[in-house]
Amino acid sequence: MSETPTYTVTEFKAKCLDILDRLGSGKLERVEVTKRGKVMAVLTPPKPTEAEVAGLFGFMEGSVSIPPGFDLTEPVLDEPFLAETGKLHN
Repeated sequence: MSETPTYTVTEFKAKCLDILDRLGSGKLERVEVTKRGKVMAVLTPPKPTEAEVAGLFGFMEGSVSIPPGFDLTEPVLDEPFLAETGKLHN
C-alpha cells in the first residue's frame, strides 16, 4: 500500500482540484487533511458501482428471459417480404 499524503487545510484549499483529480484517477488511495497537526478529514475515492465493475459488456446479464420453446430465428411478420420489389407489405 502506498504512503498516505497529508495536507494542511491551507495546502488542501490551494491544491483541492488537483488532489480530487488524483483521487478520482486512482493515483492516490487516501489523503489526510490536518488542522493544527490534528487530522480533520480523510479522503478516499468512492467505491466503484456494480456497472463499473462489470464493465460495458455483460452489465445487463440476467435482465432478459426467453420463454421455453420460443424460436428467436422464426420470422415475426405474418406477411411475406417482397424483397425483389422493395415492398414490405402487399
